[in-house]
Amino acid sequence: MLPTLIGIMAALYIWIIPTEPLALKIVFKLIPMLLIIFYAFRQLPAKPAPAMRLIVIGLFFCMLGDGFIAVSFVAGLGSFLIGHVFYLMGFIKMSSMNKTRFAALLPIALYSFFIGRQLISALQTEGNDGLVIPVVAYMLVISLMALTAILTGNLWATAGSILFVISDSILSWNMFVSAIPYSDVLIMTTYYSAQFLIAGSLASLGESVRHEEGKRLNI
Repeated sequence: MLPTLIGIMAALYIWIIPTEPLALKIVFKLIPMLLIIFYAFRQLPAKPAPAMRLIVIGLFFCMLGDGFIAVSFVAGLGSFLIGHVFYLMGFIKMSSMNKTRFAALLPIALYSFFIGRQLISALQTEGNDGLVIPVVAYMLVISLMALTAILTGNLWATAGSILFVISDSILSWNMFVSAIPYSDVLIMTTYYSAQFLIAGSLASLGESVRHEEGKRLNI
């Protein structure tokens, strides 16, 4: 029932809750993330690997970002940046390299370059030069997060990280480059889906960790 409840509360926030009062909007925005964090804990094995704990911490900082970004873009960006650093550290501990996974580096790099160039140009045109470095740093970290998620070979983590990149791309493009129709719905739908998939990846990632530990013990 928990995934269903997450979906219901996310839909309630996206489609029903009004923009005012702001406090009410923030509360209902955080409820799906609280449920997703609870869902993540349900996916953890009895003795989770440190890497899995890092991903849960990442979920928590992203939830903080949800609240902060409603009142301060910079504070929200900082919280999400920290969250992605924890995701990155968790995924990289469970990643393994092969030619197919490494090939993901090129499309991620090209996509980040295209979006980044457009954002930097728009920020400079609007006189928001102070945001250039934070936005570039954020894009670099989220791109590396997506790459390390792909390197785990886990479909849930891969899909979640890609949806997160899409969600943030829509958000930044809508804020700084040009308006996107139904941007709020697109941003939050992809965002909640991304976080749910990342949380759900913990179950299969845990199985992979146990499998690797068993192989080392046999060796």
